[in-house]
Amino acid sequence: MGISNGSRKLRNATLVFLVKKNQGKISDICLAMKKRGFGIGRWNGAGGKVGDNHKETVIEAARREAKEEIGVDINIVDFYKVAELTFYFPRNPAWDQLVHVYFTESWSGEPAESEEMSPKWFPVSEIPYRIMWPDDEFWLPEALKGNLLKATFKFGENDVILEKEINICENLEIENIN
Repeated sequence: MGISNGSRKLRNATLVFLVKKNQGKISDICLAMKKRGFGIGRWNGAGGKVGDNHKETVIEAARREAKEEIGVDINIVDFYKVAELTFYFPRNPAWDQLVHVYFTESWSGEPAESEEMSPKWFPVSEIPYRIMWPDDEFWLPEALKGNLLKATFKFGENDVILEKEINICENLEIENIN
């Protein structure tokens, strides 16, 4: 079965979360408040669209977005993929996207505010789900526990989730999608 929105090819996007571990478990996560554009006023990871004009890969886009939005440098080998999230917005299909979600425990530099985002560290027990995208409370806790996921969400008016499907996976490929 599954949630579908036609056969149109989805735009690839990325999300990157810096995480810290304590005794082998993720204890803290860096979220950033979106200051402008899509998702304004919500805590999220750094990320965005994969660039069309210079044929960057998904992982290259994740690295670029982390640098642009929160000022950290991440070596490509330090990313680990935790989820593939498909989003459908029937009222605005231009927002439909496949988001490749990565965690990293290693980066250079301190997360810093940019024109687009303002980062802040949160203990996992204090993640502000009420000020995030409504889907985050369904998939992010699973990813933080170490599960790999493929999930699909269909949003209605006012970002209400109309349908959702969440599947735990054995593995996720890190692809070089252009």
